[in-house]
Amino acid sequence: MKNKKSIQRMVGIASLAAIVVVLQVIANYVLIGPVSITLALIPLVIGAILYGPWAGAFLGALMGAIILTAPSTGSFLAVNPFITVVLCLVKTAVAGMVSGFIFKGLYKKNLSLAIILAAVVAPIVNTGLFALGCMAFFWKTLQEWAGGSNVVGFLFLTMIGFNFLIEFAVNTVLSPSIVYIVRVISRNYNIGINFNAGAIYAEQELVEQPIEEV
Repeated sequence: MKNKKSIQRMVGIASLAAIVVVLQVIANYVLIGPVSITLALIPLVIGAILYGPWAGAFLGALMGAIILTAPSTGSFLAVNPFITVVLCLVKTAVAGMVSGFIFKGLYKKNLSLAIILAAVVAPIVNTGLFALGCMAFFWKTLQEWAGGSNVVGFLFLTMIGFNFLIEFAVNTVLSPSIVYIVRVISRNYNIGINFNAGAIYAEQELVEQPIEEV
């Protein structure tokens, strides 16, 4: 039984990984400004919610590896290949892991809030780490690209501002909706996890309820 659950879990994560790859390859070539919109954050968040923080980290690292192949990433690779590789892998991996930990910490108290916060935090962490990495390691390059204008303004308004708003809106709106759909499907199809909130809470109550003496 345990092996069957493990196999179902691996199949579920592998399926989400395939979606991450496809969406990110497409996103690599859909540009608004100089940075691509990371559509793959959606299956990343779903994986973090369904299968935990480390699954989210794995999907995030996979997503970061695909981002490295984007034409827009080439400008960073030309300046500092090592930092670019580390930044791409770490920012998305941490976004997935944080999303998973937030859901794990809150779902027993409020499932809907846990899903929404897990979805909202992913683009914030992803973009925030990207911005910090740019300011820490690519400041001189940003100055050249800004062409004499305010570097911070160029980074947040020109490079990532509009992109972040789209990522934030798409991820916030779609991720909870998709997770609720998965929750409904999990009642009828075995995907390696029981995502029925009622079953979770009932099981928790049975564990915590003291045994009455006869």
